[in-house]
Amino acid sequence: MRVVIAEDLALLRDGLIRLLNAYDFEVAEAVDNGPSLLPALLKHRPDVAVVDVRLPPTFTDEGLQAAIAAREQVPGLPVLVLSQHVEQLYARELLSDRTGGVGYLLKDRVSHVSQFVDAVKRVAAGGTALDPEVVGQLLARRSAEEPLKALTPREREVLGLMAEGRSNNAIAGRLFVTDKAVGKHINNIFTKLGLPPSDDDNRRVLAVLTYLNG
Repeated sequence: MRVVIAEDLALLRDGLIRLLNAYDFEVAEAVDNGPSLLPALLKHRPDVAVVDVRLPPTFTDEGLQAAIAAREQVPGLPVLVLSQHVEQLYARELLSDRTGGVGYLLKDRVSHVSQFVDAVKRVAAGGTALDPEVVGQLLARRSAEEPLKALTPREREVLGLMAEGRSNNAIAGRLFVTDKAVGKHINNIFTKLGLPPSDDDNRRVLAVLTYLNG
């Protein structure tokens, strides 16, 4: 699985390279600034890109904008964004095209190696990997909106875990309920949000992204 990395901090960049190589990823290129990222993504068209939001020269949103520009030219290019803090504007902008294959994690999640590697693989496979703190803030921002008001506390909990990219079985394990109960909650969520229920994983991802982007 080929990866392009964009990270300006040399120690973290080297650590990401070593970590991903150890888990049988091939790092096609690792860049340390925004202007170099878009050409690298278009040249290698990796299976997944791991991108810092803030890169030189201005340390604002060069990484994010390069990733979005690459997805416009290579639709569905999987991108996992890393950020020091939860930045809702950036998270929502990344999710706005609703094509799946996206992730947004806080940098401290990299220290949880198995979770980080799982997130990279999930995004490469076309799924979502959203940091629980990102999900919490996005849901909190929408808490006053009518669709969310219609959900029960348990349904909100299930929706948050869905948005993190968890399977029905994983959700059941986390909440100590049956798979059947999770399926019922998810059907209720889709109905209340005006989204047709489906067992298709891609439509499931699109539904979650549609909701989070509102």
